[in-house]
Amino acid sequence: MSYLKFDKDQMINLEQSLPKEMLRTNKSGAYHCTTIVGCNTRKQHGLLVIPIPEMDNENHVLLSSLDETVIQHGAPFNLGLHKYQGDCFSPNGHKYIREFTCESVPKTTYRVGGVILSKEKVFISHENRILIRYTLLDAHSETKLQFRPFLAFRNANALCVENGNLNGHYDEVANGIACRLYEGYPMLYMQFNKAAQFVSQPNWYKGIEYIKDQERGYDYKEDLYVPGYFEVPIKKGESVIFSAGISEVKPRSLTSLYDKELSVRTYRTSFYNCLKNSAQQFYYKRGKDNYLLAGYPWFGVRARDMFIALPGCTLAVDDVDMYHEMMATASKALHKWIAKGERDAVIRDMDKPDVVLWAIWALQQYAKMVSVEACRERYAGLITECVDAIIKSKIPNLFLHDNGLLYTNGHDTPVSWVDAVTHDGRPVIPRSGYLVEFNALWYNALRFAAEQILVTPESAAIADRLNELADKTAVSFKDMFINDYGYLFDYVDTNYADWSVRPSMLFALSLDYSPLVKMERKKALDVVTRELLTPKGIRTLSPKSMGYSPIYLGNEEQRAQAYYQGSSRPWLMGAYADAYLRLFGLSGVSFLERMLIGYEEEMSNNCIGTISELFDGNPPFTGRGAISFAANVGEILRVLSLLKKYNHI
Repeated sequence: MSYLKFDKDQMINLEQSLPKEMLRTNKSGAYHCTTIVGCNTRKQHGLLVIPIPEMDNENHVLLSSLDETVIQHGAPFNLGLHKYQGDCFSPNGHKYIREFTCESVPKTTYRVGGVILSKEKVFISHENRILIRYTLLDAHSETKLQFRPFLAFRNANALCVENGNLNGHYDEVANGIACRLYEGYPMLYMQFNKAAQFVSQPNWYKGIEYIKDQERGYDYKEDLYVPGYFEVPIKKGESVIFSAGISEVKPRSLTSLYDKELSVRTYRTSFYNCLKNSAQQFYYKRGKDNYLLAGYPWFGVRARDMFIALPGCTLAVDDVDMYHEMMATASKALHKWIAKGERDAVIRDMDKPDVVLWAIWALQQYAKMVSVEACRERYAGLITECVDAIIKSKIPNLFLHDNGLLYTNGHDTPVSWVDAVTHDGRPVIPRSGYLVEFNALWYNALRFAAEQILVTPESAAIADRLNELADKTAVSFKDMFINDYGYLFDYVDTNYADWSVRPSMLFALSLDYSPLVKMERKKALDVVTRELLTPKGIRTLSPKSMGYSPIYLGNEEQRAQAYYQGSSRPWLMGAYADAYLRLFGLSGVSFLERMLIGYEEEMSNNCIGTISELFDGNPPFTGRGAISFAANVGEILRVLSLLKKYNHI
């Protein structure tokens, strides 16, 4: 029985099936994303969406969708589904769906009269090519299939409208055609593994609507170009493979190419396997460099998110080599920023003041999950470079004051993970001054470097100086952040202290080296548990704090205002689990395992097999934002790994 299976009743009910999305990637930035019924509901949805570095750092939708039609006795049965104005769905192909499963690859089974047809999709790893295999499982008479490609050739965050600039020319290639609608784009090759007749019938399908964009207050209507249709006869028991890619392929190779790709799939037969599969979908190879995307469908590579997600998305799924590869790429970018002040072309937000602190945190997780010795051997230079850069004020907008604490100016631009901005680019929550997680991470970095990395006799003097600085930081941290109610201020700036109950205090409770004693940590964790913990993560603001806004809905400005005002973030469960286990040890394992149940049910919600960017802070804790978020997947995987170790004690 498939772990991810949806029956006929769920599929034909659009209220149930349209909110469920699916995602496949090639681990090099390209992806296929749509709903489980094949109806695109976002402008970022598409059958073949690829990065085109020669144009920009954005993704581009080449092939939006492919409408299939079953023809028997001259009668057409269209399996496609699009939304048009007035809640009109056409051609209503979902009514023929009998089952959808996603154990190894997405598989849809259709029944049209006596015809039973299956459709399976795979993305070729590190190649901009998607393959779709159609198998005629049963038929009582001669059957033909028709395929209409809906072409976009546009930025994934834009929309297409009928225009006169389109190039409708196409070239015939082996068992298919190749076309390029606009200059600057690569050719799109659409081919089959057997002879296919292409009938030129150019037409614009106008007014296709995207529900999710409409809900979010964006433009949501699009015109798509269909150059014609392919027609292929198919016999009972036969499989026909369709290929869409930016290079020509030999039709005879498609079957072996499909089988080879299928053989390396992680079967999504459990909660862990779903998350492992999802984690690997964030892998992004570009040339010789390896990165970790922050999320789908609209996030690129972001420095802070990459370091937070990296341990869970690699080490927790036993992919130590990929950690090495990604950290090597990140190390080059970090060094270039620290030494020369140059931003990386791919990794965004390297200039944020806390990035070096999160980098050290990610390296510390390597020491814990692999070994301290391996960390020391590979990364001692990087760790000391980051610590030294902070002490010597080489990091812009990060100042080490005489009290041993780090100070930053966040009045005009976001400086931390709380990064929502207004329409004019100013931070919605201007966290500025002494930020609680900056200084918790700083204290932890000093102790980690001094006690675990700088252990040779030659580095003893440096380690002593770092420990002395850490002693000073610890005293100042307590004086600065502990308030009369037992929890920690979120930030303190001059004479202002932010009393809002927010989750950034978790890092002072969770890190291996904390400036707080056990009783201080317990008091603060009790507040977090009581006011911030939900079944889908940690709230960004307590319901008791002013401005609490738990539902992430509305237009862009309304969503920005609500982004960190109560929505829940699953990635913060990593810090919560660390803090809980530090206090309660083995006796806390069962409680944390119960808390993870809420994430397992998400495998069949929203984007199946992965975790959404955020969730509403109030019941029913609906998933919102990006459909798949690396930090969430990575940190839940790291918690699973942590609990597994405790269960083996």
